Amino acid sequence: MKRLGTSLTNHMLSVDLSTSVTALLCIRRVKSKYSLEVNEVGHGLRGATVSTTHPAMPSIHSSHNHLIPHTHGVLTPPPPPPSAAASVKIKMGMVFGKITVETPNYQVLQTCPDYEIRKYAPSVIAEVTYDPSQLRGDRDGGFMILAKYIGAVGEPHNTKPEKIAMTAPVITKTPEKIAMTAPVVTTGDESTKVTMQFVLPSKYTKAEEAPKPTDERVVIREEAERKYGVVQFSGVATDKVVKEKVEMLRRSLERDGHIVAGDFLLARYNPPWTLPPLRTNEVMLPVE
Repeated sequence: MKRLGTSLTNHMLSVDLSTSVTALLCIRRVKSKYSLEVNEVGHGLRGATVSTTHPAMPSIHSSHNHLIPHTHGVLTPPPPPPSAAASVKIKMGMVFGKITVETPNYQVLQTCPDYEIRKYAPSVIAEVTYDPSQLRGDRDGGFMILAKYIGAVGEPHNTKPEKIAMTAPVITKTPEKIAMTAPVVTTGDESTKVTMQFVLPSKYTKAEEAPKPTDERVVIREEAERKYGVVQFSGVATDKVVKEKVEMLRRSLERDGHIVAGDFLLARYNPPWTLPPLRTNEVMLPVE
């Protein structure tokens, strides 16, 4: 790697992924102005070798670490070879937890120290349900399927074809079996199924308005107005942490007289290069 002068220092940030994989993100600093470009080639939690423009993606790959300075003091890499995928610029704000894309609309109905009760507006979602064992054991393997549908990786896999803007969060849902008041994640065949969702941009108000997927695994459907009890937390959303948060949220809701009406959702808002203490995660339980 070439030296770019005495004003340039290399910083390696160790990024914990939600599956305990560590990716190394190399950032260069010139006069306190930062810019980084990575090669957009896809996504996958299990290997730290791919990336995407989506804000909540769990892995990263930079094949163009060689950076050259612009006259304004910002670093960008040389253009990738013609065979490489398009590059995407990652601003330093994302490293520090800034969320720059559209997020779902909701109204806060109640706030207390342990949770919020939110009423979400109707929306259109794209979702895929899958058995991780059919995707090389990757519990977040559905992300690539949805990313291809919206055109985050290459040409959009929809009939128009039309690129669809990124949103946050990425939502995952895993069936639970309830014993007494504590959720227990079961291990039967059905319990291995995972549903992953993208909330489509608010310009789509009906399912038929969204581009039709060419991959039959992707389902486009409408979500009616709904209420959730929500607790927000930072850090890495490991299975253990999520389970603890769901159990505490369920107990708090039932203590205050709310009726839980379904399985929990996990919402992740940030990319893997966001520093773990600055990440935004939420667990959500539907309430009547």
